[in-house]
Order: sequence, then structure tokens, then C-alpha cells
Amino acid sequence: MARDLTPGTTHRRGRLRVYLGSAPGVGKTYRMLDEAQRRQARGADVVVGYIECHGRRFTEGLVDGLEVLPRARRTYRDAEFDEMDLDAVLERRPAVVLVDELAHTNIPGGRHAKRWQDVEELLAAGIDVITTVNVQHLESLNDVVEKITGIPQRETVPDEVVRRADQIELVDMAPQALRRRMAHGNIYRAEKVDAALSNYFRVGNLTALRELALLWVAGRVDEGLRDYRASHNIDRVWETRERVVVALTGGPEGETLIRRAARIADRTAGGDLLAVHVTRSDGLAGASSGALAQQRQLVETLGGSYHVVVGDDIPTALLAFARAHDATQLVLGTSRRGRLNRFLTGPGNGQTTVDASEDIDVHMVTHEFGGRGRLPSLGRRHSRRRTVAGFASGLIVPLLLTAVLSPFRAGLNLTTDALIFQLGVVAVALLGGAVSALVASVIASALLNYFFIPPLHTFTIGETNNLVALIVFATVALAVSTVVDHAGRLTTRAARATAEAETLSTLAGSVLRGADALPALLEKCRTAFGMDSVVLLDSATAETIARSDAETGGDAEGSEREATEVPVGERAVLVLTGRRLPAADQRVLTAFAAHVAAALERDRLAVVAAEVEPIKAADRMRTALLAAVSHDLRTPLAAALASVGSLRSPDVEFSPEDQAELLAMADESLVKLTRLVDNLLDMSRLQAGALTLHLAETHLDEILPRAMDSLPDPYAPVQPLDLDTVPAVLVDPPLLERVLANVITNALRHNAPGAPVLVTASHHAERVEIRVVDRGPGIAPEDRDRVFLPFQRLGDTDNTTGVGLGLALSRGLAEAMGGSLEVEDTPGGGTTMLLTLPAAPDHDNAEAGLDVAERSIER
Repeated sequence: MARDLTPGTTHRRGRLRVYLGSAPGVGKTYRMLDEAQRRQARGADVVVGYIECHGRRFTEGLVDGLEVLPRARRTYRDAEFDEMDLDAVLERRPAVVLVDELAHTNIPGGRHAKRWQDVEELLAAGIDVITTVNVQHLESLNDVVEKITGIPQRETVPDEVVRRADQIELVDMAPQALRRRMAHGNIYRAEKVDAALSNYFRVGNLTALRELALLWVAGRVDEGLRDYRASHNIDRVWETRERVVVALTGGPEGETLIRRAARIADRTAGGDLLAVHVTRSDGLAGASSGALAQQRQLVETLGGSYHVVVGDDIPTALLAFARAHDATQLVLGTSRRGRLNRFLTGPGNGQTTVDASEDIDVHMVTHEFGGRGRLPSLGRRHSRRRTVAGFASGLIVPLLLTAVLSPFRAGLNLTTDALIFQLGVVAVALLGGAVSALVASVIASALLNYFFIPPLHTFTIGETNNLVALIVFATVALAVSTVVDHAGRLTTRAARATAEAETLSTLAGSVLRGADALPALLEKCRTAFGMDSVVLLDSATAETIARSDAETGGDAEGSEREATEVPVGERAVLVLTGRRLPAADQRVLTAFAAHVAAALERDRLAVVAAEVEPIKAADRMRTALLAAVSHDLRTPLAAALASVGSLRSPDVEFSPEDQAELLAMADESLVKLTRLVDNLLDMSRLQAGALTLHLAETHLDEILPRAMDSLPDPYAPVQPLDLDTVPAVLVDPPLLERVLANVITNALRHNAPGAPVLVTASHHAERVEIRVVDRGPGIAPEDRDRVFLPFQRLGDTDNTTGVGLGLALSRGLAEAMGGSLEVEDTPGGGTTMLLTLPAAPDHDNAEAGLDVAERSIER
């Protein structure tokens, strides 16, 4: 029973189920039909919208019992083709429809160019769709598959279409089993089996395709797992996949840590390597931007990714990053601090990270620089803990000094006592700042007066010198502590500026190396500030221009989430969602916004430049076409005019034979003229983006005689060799004839007297190379590009044979057909014109697409 989904009825979007095959013949269609039979047995309304059984009897058997909708018949190039009738499916409105071959290119005449677009319309209408696709047809893997198999896949489907599927099921088979199925005739007909087994279905090809399919599906499963953990606020690390994070400080041990982490990641297939550098707001002692740049390059060379985050607490920031990326292992270097340093400052970042790592394994890697660091800088910003410690030391240090110095009161004078107390106040200032030092100086002054200035154990001062000394002590203590605190704050401020510059430098390098600036900018902004998401919105329409989201959405309990907005130029706004940003981060955030604004402007200018380039190209071609009228049409036009003028002349009487000869000459010239005009008009349409090339399989031994007939001298010495030994080429025959005629004419013009022009051909992979060889003076390397410019006739002394447009037109036509035209030296002297053209595909290849018959060229 068809569902009642009349227009205006509210209905859900249909669900998409995709059977993803690792190679042709693994059984995608069979599994799809089996699922259809199962659903129909449960009472579901299932119909077949389009199915391709390829003559496989077991697959055809599963179609029995299913309702098969009639197909649409379309005519293309005088041939009849079957396509899915989209309107019939929408009118029937079943619960589930089967649509085979998702990446298929539709025959012109339908509503959509691609079958996946038909599927999108069915889903929007609320109809569930079950479909099939092979991994080699995924857009992101297209170039990889071509490198593996040597066969370009002309029919592709965007990855996002498949990723949005509600269910993806991998249909897999071992390469040996698939080859046996092929050998038994269960995939292709018997006459195609041997060729398939020795080409596309080689064990190596099938193994590589199988790995690609498994990895792609694993990535999709990983996305689903992250979504599940985010929706359920699960913060714990699930060790479903090895992810190794290596912490880099910019120190000399960085390369050792990176290589060790890479080895750990390589122990398991599919392991990820992530390098992270935590930029503290107070700077990182010993960090070198140059060293970090080299370490970043090493990480990317080893297949990892590099990240920068900002955090005042390095262990906390490091573990937060690791958990956000589901890291299973964390690699740290042993401390470069010496024993005295560790004794004075306590546990370092490494030990603190180990203590807080919980379910993340931490590797402490030894290196040759361990224990060779310097004493810590004392001029850092004071944390809350350190401020409390400063106040406590301001109270305790003077008391301790009093207890230590009291037994030696008889042997030490007042000056020595005051200097020792002064040293104690400076130490308190270094630890806790000016306020703590003020407390210490007041207490020290009182204790110095009470215990060391006569009369003792009273606050009375008996001598004026002692009073002056006490006042000077207090003044100096306050001044020194203030200077020390101010110097520490300046150091903190400078370190903060260094950290910000380091972050922006890394950002700029990432953007310059990336092909798409906006996503890289937003990703760096999000990771640098530790935000949950960064969204770039159009300020007028509130539409999302670009965004970057954290891979996990689990937030710590009680954490405060806020949205921070920063204007980006006049047309956009940057919205950061996550923690509350301190005021000190606003300056860096403003710099990020400026980078984003520049990237937006660059994208806009790129669009404008792309729109202008076709106009410029069209103008150049119009100029070239005007010149071609003189160069290419003069000879046939003059011959036709001469013949007709002679026949009309009243002064001469021609015999019937002469009249027939003149008429034949005029007819031949007009035919050539018509052919040339048609070609020139096609070139004009090509530059306007309106030319459709009629590509067809063309044999060179058939096209060369026609090209020679159009030469100024049809009996010129041209010697073809090996033209019948190469496969057919996929070209537009009239255009190839024109290219060959121009190139051969150019070779004859410059050839040595009496020497023939050789035309040879060879086959390499998917290309056919045609060489036109002359024994002329040759072309200097610096002039080889000039010969393809209009109005260039190198070595000629006059323009009686044209204005030099032939080679320029020939290269343009060759490139329009997917080929190229280049200049080579002829061994022994002369010039060789190398014309490279695409070989015609094997029509028996089941993966060949429709567009081998026609290709629209747009510039």
C-alpha cells in the first residue's frame, strides 16, 4: 500500500541506507535485493526504482516477487537508453525504493545530471532509499584509485552524500575469493574474464581498494562514536583507536620525542600522531620558534598533525587537549631541569601530568638533554597559590631571621643585621610581589628595632643614628621590593607578548601552507583558545560562512560556557563558544579576526578574478580569430573567387572539360572554406563556454589522409609510420584534422629541402603521442613558447602565407580535447612537435562513465 504523502502533508525526511563495495562484483546489489526481500516479508512497501543485474542469474533471481517500476526511455546520440523514472517513483510514493549505482551519470534530458541528486529528491519527499556504490567512486578517493589501478573514474559521488546516510554497510570480499568468483563467470561474461583478471582485478589492486574501503568506513564509524559520546556527555577516553599525543616545548629533545611517538603510533594500523605545543600566557622558558617550526615540519612529514593551545597550567592544558582528541597515549620528555632546580621548585610538569593522567598512558622518554636545564626564572606572574605563599613568607621570613641572628647579636653589628633583613625582604618580593614585601619590611623593621637596636626589647630608639638607619632600611626595602615586583611584571608582560607572537606566527604559517584559509584559521582559533566551537557568520543574514567544532562535546561539570563575539570587517562576525575569555586574550583574538577578514577578502577577490579570467581569455581568442581570417581562409577564398571569376569572364570561352575543372576547384575550395569557418566558430564558442565537443573514437590512420588533403600541397613529402599500431584516440575528428594539418604545414615550411616530414605515433598508459618530425633549423629553447603565440613566425621574412596563428590555434584545440602540444628537439637537428591525446577507453570496462561520449569545456 502506497503511503499518503500528498503535497502539503508534513512528513519526515527519508532514510538512506548505502551498501558500500570495495570492488565491482563483491555482491552489493545482491545484498540490497536480499534486504528488500526481508523488508517486504515484514510487510513493508518496497519497489525497485532501478536495478542493474549485469546478467548475473543469482542476482536476477532475487528480483522475483518485487514490484519493478518501469524505466524512462531516453534518446542520446541516436541511441536508446534506460534511466530511472524519477517522476514515476514520486507518484508511486512507496515506503522504500531500491536505486542501484548511486554514482551513475544520467542521460541528458532528466531533471538531474547525477543519480545521487535523484536520490536526494526522493529522500526529501520522505521515501526511504537503499542504494549501492563502490569505494572507487567516492570523490575524495578518485585520484588515489587512479594511481592504484591506472584507470580514471569519471563517475563520482561527493563523500558528504554517503556520509549523511543513516546506515552504511560495507560489502567486502577477500581478493582471492573475488578473483575466483570472476574466473567462474559470476561477474563478467567469459570473453572479458581474462582481461579483467590481468588488469583491474589484480590481487594488488583489489587489496588496496579493500584497505581504502575499510579505512573510509572506519572513519565514518569513528564520527558516529564521537557524536554518541558528545550527546551523552562522556568525557572518558574510549580506546577504540590508538591516538598518540606528543608534547613539544621547542627544546632540543623535540625530534627525539616526535620519532618515538611516531613509532608508537605505527605499531597499530591506523594510529594517529598529534603533536601539541602549549603556549603559556607567561611564555615558555627556552622555547624557540625556529625549533618549533622544524619540529612541526617533521611531524607533518611523518603523517601527523601539529597543534598549538594556550594555557597557564601546562599539565591541565595538555591533558585537556589529549582527552578532547581521545588520545590513548601521551609522550613527554624527561625534565631538562637539574637536581637543584627540581629540589627548589618541586614536581615539574611531567610528574604533574602523570599524576593527573588517569586513563591516558604517559610515556616519559629520556634524552641526552635531561637534567641540563637552568634555574627557573623568578620574574613570573604570581598565581593565587604563589600570592598566598608570598604573604606567608612575609610573616615567617623576618621571624626566622630574628631567631637565627639573635644568638650572634654580640658578634654582628647593626649594619650586618639590617643587610641580612634586607636580603630577606628582597626574597619575599621575588616570591610574592610588592605587597608581600611591604608586609615583610614592616615586620622586619619592628623586629630589627625590638631585638637589635639598643635599648633592646623595647621599641624605643636611644640614638639618632639608629633611627636614621632604621628609616633608611625601611625605605630601601620598600624601594627594592617595588623595583623587583615591577621587573617581574614587565617580564611577565614581555613573555605574554612572546607567547602571542608565537601563536600568531604558527597561525600564519598554517594558513600559508593550506589551500583553504578560512577552515585553517577557525581551527587554529578554536584550538589556541581552547573553545568548543568557532563560527563565522554573515552579519547581515546570520548565515554560517565557516565553522570549526571540537571533536568531542563532553564538558566538565560546572564549567561555565559563554559566547564571545568579535566583528570581522563590515560583513561578518566571529562567534566563539566555550570558556570565558580573559581580557588579556582579546588582543590575540582581535588579530585572529583581522586574519579572518583578510582571508574573506582574498576569497572575494579570487572569485572576482575567476569571473574576469574567462572574459580576458575570450578577448584574446577573438583577436586571434580575427587574425585567423587572413591566415587560414585566404587560400580557399582566393581559389574560389578565381574559379568563379574565370567562368563569368565574357572574354574567354572554356571547353566543357575546363569548365568542369574550374567548378570542381571552386567546389573544393568552398568545402574547405566551410570546414574552416565551422572550426573557427567552434573555437569562439569554446572560449565563451558554449561549445560541446563531439568526442569519438578516432583512428589516426583514418584522420591523417584527410588532414593531408587540406594541405596547401596535398602531394607534399609526408611519411606516416606506426599509425596503425596505436589504439584509437578520444577526440573531435574535425578538430584533430585541423591540428594535424597546421602542424604538418608548419613542418613542411621549415623542413630541409628534399627531406620528408615524418609522422609517428606511440602509446603510453592512457595517452597516445603523435610526433611530427622535420629536419629544419630547429627552434631555440628560449623561443619555444613564443611559437605558440599569435602573429609569431620565427625565421620567416614575409607574411605572404599568413600571420602566424596556426600553432596557436593548434595548441588551443589540442588542450580543448584534453591533450597538449609541445616542442622537442629532433635528434640530429630539426624540430619535433609532440601532440599528446587521450586514448579511447575500453568500452567493455564496466566502470566507464557516460561522459566518454561527450565533454563540455568551460573556462
